[in-house]
Amino acid sequence: MVSVSGILGYGYPEAALQAALARGVDMLGCDGGSSDPGPYYLGSGQPFVSLRAMKRDLRLMLRAAVAHRLPMLIGTCGGAGGEPHLQLVAQMVRDIAREEGLHFPMALIHSEQPKARIEAGRREGRIRPLGRMPPLAAATIERATRIVGLCGPEPYMRALDEGAQVVLGGRSSDPAPFAAHALRAQLPPAQAWYAGKMLECGAAPALPKGPDCLMVTVREDGVICEPMGERACTPLSVANHSLHENASPIRHVEPGGVLDTSDCRFEAVSPRATLVTGMRWQPAATYTVKLEAAERLGHRAVSFAGTRDPGLIGQLPGFLDRVRALVAEKARDLEIGPEAWRLTIHRYGLDGVMGAREPRRDAPGHEIGFLIDVVGEDAEIAAAVIALARTSMLHCDFPGRLCKEGNMAIPFSPSDLMAGEVYRFSMAHVIETEDPCALFPIEHERV
Repeated sequence: MVSVSGILGYGYPEAALQAALARGVDMLGCDGGSSDPGPYYLGSGQPFVSLRAMKRDLRLMLRAAVAHRLPMLIGTCGGAGGEPHLQLVAQMVRDIAREEGLHFPMALIHSEQPKARIEAGRREGRIRPLGRMPPLAAATIERATRIVGLCGPEPYMRALDEGAQVVLGGRSSDPAPFAAHALRAQLPPAQAWYAGKMLECGAAPALPKGPDCLMVTVREDGVICEPMGERACTPLSVANHSLHENASPIRHVEPGGVLDTSDCRFEAVSPRATLVTGMRWQPAATYTVKLEAAERLGHRAVSFAGTRDPGLIGQLPGFLDRVRALVAEKARDLEIGPEAWRLTIHRYGLDGVMGAREPRRDAPGHEIGFLIDVVGEDAEIAAAVIALARTSMLHCDFPGRLCKEGNMAIPFSPSDLMAGEVYRFSMAHVIETEDPCALFPIEHERV
């Protein structure tokens, strides 16, 4: 199986894909998204990579899949896997097929969850929190802008069984599309899931770090990882990658069980390939699906400023306290209560004021850069408070101040930048289900 990239739209060398095809491939895949870039993309329905980059990656995959009659599976389409994200990628695939004269059966796996379904699961006691999340409340469900479930491999397997060649999934467990293909080939679940863990991030298990396609050969006793470009999967690099993105370095919880890697062995089988053996799969007593949701908090506005005034830097905490108090006072004058906005002042560091002209290259700590961040209930409040905050940063007095004019360097004009809607993740829970496909309707079409 071949993963072309860590995220669809991150790019990969076409030569690496051709090298894989020349070797012989049973499946092409790619993880299409992640929650790493934050809740905005799930809440807004927007992708976090450029459409141009996504279409380029898709075009090469589709050409290869059709020419070589390969199944092509993409999980978490469009970045966050909600319905707008899935439809975006589906339409892109249709457009490419029309432009290239390609024909194939396609399936869409829908992951966005109706609020009524989640509320029913809550009332029936089938939903429990993960980590430090509180128990799910009805109000949290109601406030959610978008709720998705992370599907396991079973919907991908069903879509392939029902005749699809190209399968586009909504939000999915990252290894699921790859694990699905290996499981469907009747390979052991431990090896299938471990292969998925390797493939979900493209060539991340290889050194040096960079864009490449990763080939993983799944055997009854283990998996072999090998990049297709000028990189190498070493025992150290593969073992290192197997630890990532998990609370435990050796127990990886998935929808239907736990992948246990505590006894894995890593053996170089060539200068560029590593064999991993010893993984185990522990089936879960109850099948669970993770739920993610985003809810809207308001609108964001930001401003950037920097200072290298040693008098100010020497008393920075007191200065910032005075700025916050001044902003609150001015906001009250505009009849904007403290519950309607939030001000955060991030402090950053070197050469942000004078850039290449900075003479004090050997004196860290001589300047401070500020990212002034305001979240307001609406765009008007955010714009009003960021203007107050930026002005206060410029002119707020402090003991010993020598500069009586603006005391900050501002790199942009306009100085206040509207950053749009703000969301937060409001669910990290699991829901129990007897049927792994019940939450994920599959839609077929001929492209």
